[in-house]
Amino acid sequence: MVKKVVSATEVAKLANVSQSTVSRVFTPGASVSEKTRKKVLEAAEVLNYHPNALARSLITKKTNIIGLAMKDIQNPFYHEVLGIFSKKLREKGYFVLFVYTENEEIQQDEIHHFLEYNVEAIIVTDALLSSKLVEQLRKNDIPVILFNRYEKSLLCNSVSCDNIYAAREIAAYVYKKGYTDIVYITGKINTSTNRDRQKGFTEYLKEKGIDVKIIEGDYTYERAFHVTKQFIEDGHKPEVIFGANDITALGALDALKEKNVRIPKETAVIGFDDIRMSSWPNYALSTWIQPVQEMVDETINILMSSKQRKEPQTIKVKGHFIHRNTTV
Repeated sequence: MVKKVVSATEVAKLANVSQSTVSRVFTPGASVSEKTRKKVLEAAEVLNYHPNALARSLITKKTNIIGLAMKDIQNPFYHEVLGIFSKKLREKGYFVLFVYTENEEIQQDEIHHFLEYNVEAIIVTDALLSSKLVEQLRKNDIPVILFNRYEKSLLCNSVSCDNIYAAREIAAYVYKKGYTDIVYITGKINTSTNRDRQKGFTEYLKEKGIDVKIIEGDYTYERAFHVTKQFIEDGHKPEVIFGANDITALGALDALKEKNVRIPKETAVIGFDDIRMSSWPNYALSTWIQPVQEMVDETINILMSSKQRKEPQTIKVKGHFIHRNTTV
């Protein structure tokens, strides 16, 4: 049996309003009185009416679809980011087309996926994007916004934490505690987040005459656990370890616990992000809080105004340090 499709005209007739009024009721942010809204919604419920997004896009020439490309889906930080974006964009009448990219750099076929659905903008979190693909998207009038990172060589909007400022604040905290045997476990070395965190942290301490030991990580728990365990087994017990993100810090923390290192008395541990796991009692990790809600809001603000702007915007937000049980 073919399901009967109820039209907006039928809803308008039952509610005794115009068809355009019905359209406004189902358009987020459109102006309509509460009395009229209630009357239309009641009529829609009686008739089991649901607006047709595809039909509306053909009329308005807008799909209300935002592309979101992400690589590190295992990192809880980006799980949270995806959830916040989905919720806040939905509130503004947009839908998220999520693409998981398996490679370090977004591929041409993944961009085609966005183009096929005629997305209105693309938000890229931790995946890399070539200047050639950015130019292709610009020619298709699709703005690109980099989230939680920036790239000076690309003509893209970007929103990120002020990682140099944050890392210098963490370094200042470490210096005031009198630590001199200090380790930094890096993230992926080709990312702006790691470059800035490493730069801010090491340069501040170098200004104070302290050299930081650098251990190469990759933003993963497994790598941080392994390198920290090996570091301890080789006879090194640093006074403090700063992990490039919380997952890195948690890996280091568990390796120290396995080696019976007292935390924070013998070795303090600091992370970056403030993922939910960081506040769990078993970890209670001291970390730098990235203001994710503010970062998402700034990204959406750019998204809403990017069509009117010719020059790309670069926005950096501060965040703050939170002391828990892994620091003195």
